[in-house]
Amino acid sequence: MYKKILLAYDGSESGQKALLDCHEIAQWSQAQLQLIAVMQLPLSALTLEGGIYDETLQQGEKKRYQAILDAGLRKLSDAGLAARGEVVIGDAVSEITHCASTIGADLIVVGHKHLSGWAARWWSGSVSKALIEQAPCSVLVVITH
Repeated sequence: MYKKILLAYDGSESGQKALLDCHEIAQWSQAQLQLIAVMQLPLSALTLEGGIYDETLQQGEKKRYQAILDAGLRKLSDAGLAARGEVVIGDAVSEITHCASTIGADLIVVGHKHLSGWAARWWSGSVSKALIEQAPCSVLVVITH
Protein backbone atom coordinates (compact mmCIF):
# COMPACT_ATOMS: atom_id res chain seq x y z
CA MET A 1 0.00 0.00 0.00
CA TYR A 2 1.18 3.53 -0.75
CA LYS A 3 1.87 5.85 2.18
CA LYS A 4 3.31 8.88 0.35
CA ILE A 5 2.44 9.86 -3.21
CA LEU A 6 4.21 12.55 -5.21
CA LEU A 7 2.31 14.04 -8.15
CA ALA A 8 4.27 16.00 -10.73
CA TYR A 9 1.57 18.47 -11.75
CA ASP A 10 1.58 20.89 -14.68
CA GLY A 11 -2.12 21.63 -15.19
CA SER A 12 -2.19 20.08 -18.68
CA GLU A 13 -4.88 17.66 -19.85
CA SER A 14 -2.67 14.70 -18.95
CA GLY A 15 -1.81 16.39 -15.64
CA GLN A 16 -5.50 16.79 -14.86
CA LYS A 17 -6.09 13.10 -15.56
CA ALA A 18 -3.12 12.19 -13.36
CA LEU A 19 -4.57 14.38 -10.60
CA LEU A 20 -7.87 12.46 -10.77
CA ASP A 21 -6.11 9.08 -10.73
CA CYS A 22 -3.84 10.22 -7.90
CA HIS A 23 -6.92 11.35 -5.96
CA GLU A 24 -8.49 7.89 -6.27
CA ILE A 25 -5.32 6.10 -5.21
CA ALA A 26 -4.80 8.45 -2.26
CA GLN A 27 -8.37 7.90 -1.05
CA TRP A 28 -8.02 4.14 -1.38
CA SER A 29 -4.66 3.91 0.36
CA GLN A 30 -5.06 6.91 2.71
CA ALA A 31 -1.70 8.19 1.51
CA GLN A 32 -0.14 11.59 2.07
CA LEU A 33 -0.12 13.68 -1.10
CA GLN A 34 2.58 16.04 -2.28
CA LEU A 35 2.22 18.03 -5.51
CA ILE A 36 5.23 19.46 -7.27
CA ALA A 37 5.30 21.87 -10.20
CA VAL A 38 8.68 21.98 -11.91
CA MET A 39 9.60 25.22 -13.66
CA GLN A 40 12.47 25.26 -16.09
CA LEU A 41 14.93 28.10 -15.48
CA PRO A 42 13.80 30.67 -18.10
CA LEU A 43 16.27 32.23 -20.47
CA SER A 44 15.34 35.47 -22.22
CA ALA A 45 17.73 34.98 -25.11
CA LEU A 46 20.33 32.53 -26.30
CA THR A 47 23.72 33.75 -27.43
CA LEU A 48 26.95 32.08 -28.43
CA GLU A 49 28.14 32.48 -24.84
CA GLY A 50 25.02 30.83 -23.42
CA GLY A 51 21.78 32.14 -21.96
CA ILE A 52 21.00 35.50 -20.43
CA TYR A 53 19.27 35.32 -17.06
CA ASP A 54 16.13 37.46 -16.72
CA GLU A 55 14.82 37.72 -13.15
CA THR A 56 11.60 39.48 -14.22
CA LEU A 57 10.74 36.63 -16.56
CA GLN A 58 11.53 34.10 -13.82
CA GLN A 59 9.24 35.83 -11.31
CA GLY A 60 6.38 35.90 -13.85
CA GLU A 61 6.83 32.22 -14.64
CA LYS A 62 7.00 31.31 -10.96
CA LYS A 63 3.67 33.09 -10.36
CA ARG A 64 2.15 31.18 -13.30
CA TYR A 65 3.38 27.83 -11.97
CA GLN A 66 2.19 28.71 -8.46
CA ALA A 67 -1.29 29.43 -9.84
CA ILE A 68 -1.32 26.02 -11.60
CA LEU A 69 -0.18 24.31 -8.41
CA ASP A 70 -2.75 26.17 -6.30
CA ALA A 71 -5.53 25.08 -8.69
CA GLY A 72 -4.48 21.44 -8.29
CA LEU A 73 -4.35 21.75 -4.51
CA ARG A 74 -7.85 23.32 -4.54
CA LYS A 75 -9.22 20.42 -6.59
CA LEU A 76 -7.86 17.93 -4.09
CA SER A 77 -9.12 19.99 -1.16
CA ASP A 78 -12.59 20.19 -2.73
CA ALA A 79 -12.52 16.39 -2.96
CA GLY A 80 -11.74 16.15 0.76
CA LEU A 81 -8.01 15.40 0.48
CA ALA A 82 -5.24 17.34 2.19
CA ALA A 83 -2.13 17.87 0.09
CA ARG A 84 0.97 19.99 0.20
CA GLY A 85 2.55 21.59 -2.83
CA GLU A 86 5.72 23.27 -3.96
CA VAL A 87 7.06 25.00 -7.06
CA VAL A 88 10.67 24.08 -7.78
CA ILE A 89 13.05 25.29 -10.45
CA GLY A 90 15.26 23.01 -12.54
CA ASP A 91 15.27 19.91 -14.70
CA ALA A 92 11.95 18.04 -14.37
CA VAL A 93 13.38 14.54 -13.91
CA SER A 94 16.07 15.65 -11.45
CA GLU A 95 13.67 17.72 -9.35
CA ILE A 96 10.96 15.04 -9.27
CA THR A 97 13.37 12.28 -8.25
CA HIS A 98 15.01 14.54 -5.66
CA CYS A 99 11.65 15.45 -4.12
CA ALA A 100 10.52 11.79 -4.14
CA SER A 101 13.70 10.79 -2.30
CA THR A 102 13.42 13.67 0.17
CA ILE A 103 9.84 12.89 1.21
CA GLY A 104 10.27 9.10 1.00
CA ALA A 105 7.60 8.69 -1.68
CA ASP A 106 6.27 5.21 -2.43
CA LEU A 107 4.73 6.32 -5.74
CA ILE A 108 5.31 9.07 -8.29
CA VAL A 109 2.36 9.95 -10.54
CA VAL A 110 2.89 11.82 -13.82
CA GLY A 111 0.73 12.57 -16.81
CA HIS A 112 1.85 11.80 -20.36
CA LYS A 113 0.29 12.77 -23.67
CA HIS A 114 0.96 10.51 -26.64
CA LEU A 115 2.40 12.54 -29.49
CA SER A 116 1.18 11.71 -32.98
CA GLY A 117 4.28 11.87 -35.17
CA TRP A 118 7.63 10.15 -34.79
CA ALA A 119 9.44 13.48 -35.24
CA ALA A 120 7.46 15.07 -32.38
CA ARG A 121 8.22 12.09 -30.12
CA TRP A 122 11.91 12.14 -31.04
CA TRP A 123 12.29 15.91 -30.63
CA SER A 124 10.47 16.26 -27.32
CA GLY A 125 12.12 13.41 -25.45
CA SER A 126 10.14 11.87 -22.64
CA VAL A 127 10.17 12.97 -19.04
CA SER A 128 8.10 9.89 -18.20
CA LYS A 129 10.60 7.50 -19.76
CA ALA A 130 13.59 9.15 -18.06
CA LEU A 131 11.71 9.28 -14.76
CA ILE A 132 11.04 5.54 -14.84
CA GLU A 133 14.76 4.94 -15.25
CA GLN A 134 15.84 7.26 -12.42
CA ALA A 135 13.00 7.16 -9.88
CA PRO A 136 13.65 5.88 -6.35
CA CYS A 137 10.16 4.29 -6.22
CA SER A 138 7.27 3.11 -8.41
CA VAL A 139 6.03 5.43 -11.16
CA LEU A 140 2.46 5.61 -12.46
CA VAL A 141 2.26 7.20 -15.90
CA VAL A 142 -1.28 8.36 -16.70
CA ILE A 143 -1.69 8.49 -20.47
CA THR A 144 -3.95 10.70 -22.58
CA HIS A 145 -4.27 10.63 -26.35
